[in-house]
Amino acid sequence: MIGLSCAVRLLEAGLAVTVRCADATEDTVSATAAAVWYPSGFPAGDARSLIWARAGFDQLARDAVHGAPGVTMRRTRMLLRRPAPAPWWVPAVPDFRLVEHTGQQPGVAQEWQFTVPTVEMRPYLRWLVQRVSSGGGVLERRPVNTLDDLDTPVVVNASGLGARTLAADDAVHPIRGQIVLVSNPGIETSVRDENHPAGPAYVHPRSTDIVLGGTVEPHRYDTTPDPGVTAAILERCRALVPELAHARVLGQAAGLRPGRAGGIRLEVAPGTRPGTHVVHNYGHGGAGVTLAWGCADETARIVESL
Repeated sequence: MIGLSCAVRLLEAGLAVTVRCADATEDTVSATAAAVWYPSGFPAGDARSLIWARAGFDQLARDAVHGAPGVTMRRTRMLLRRPAPAPWWVPAVPDFRLVEHTGQQPGVAQEWQFTVPTVEMRPYLRWLVQRVSSGGGVLERRPVNTLDDLDTPVVVNASGLGARTLAADDAVHPIRGQIVLVSNPGIETSVRDENHPAGPAYVHPRSTDIVLGGTVEPHRYDTTPDPGVTAAILERCRALVPELAHARVLGQAAGLRPGRAGGIRLEVAPGTRPGTHVVHNYGHGGAGVTLAWGCADETARIVESL
């Protein structure tokens, strides 16, 4: 998602673009993501995060209006087990409301209600690939062993977890997440409970199924779904949304979010050859879809200024 959004913005700026990736889009963690706009894991205090989050919201909202495959505006409820002020990202969301609870749901003190873009990633990624191709971009399916292999004046390093090696950045680490896919009995609203006593819980409807989650497991590389974790996710999501009681399990998956201690690295650095540059854009954790378009905007501005 990060690389393709950058490619689209650079092509729109009139630049020649080649995208190199070792994996097919359907085999990346982006394809596994539940992909609901939500700046998870990014605290207040970084002014750039709000700019990126707002730009991401606006672009995905436009995509929804114009019928981009897989993009929908969806009502969301975030349940809070203790009162909390409105989050830092509220300026990006036009219809945010804070609702006080009076005991109608045990353990819940408040909820945030808002409407945000949700993305079914496989059709959306295919659409982005088509946009790159139709815009004159070249897509190459082969690995990058070192940035020195890339003979170009500017490299955009959107390699996610690969940046640990390609950028020699030990701050980069996986954040494992496991999800369960179930049939949709007619649910249309997303529900989240990040502070559920048994672990994070979220219910994200899509056109034909629902994504249930999840886990946040830093520094774990295993991508084999754990049946015990699947059972726990089902239990707490069914408690959260009782209508799921008889939803059929369709599948399960685990993916590695590209985390980074210290947050996103989005900056330019000198390349190894005179006159070349590397623009690093990685470390988005679980907010890649949320922040991708804003980071792509900034990446394009940096590249155009070189």
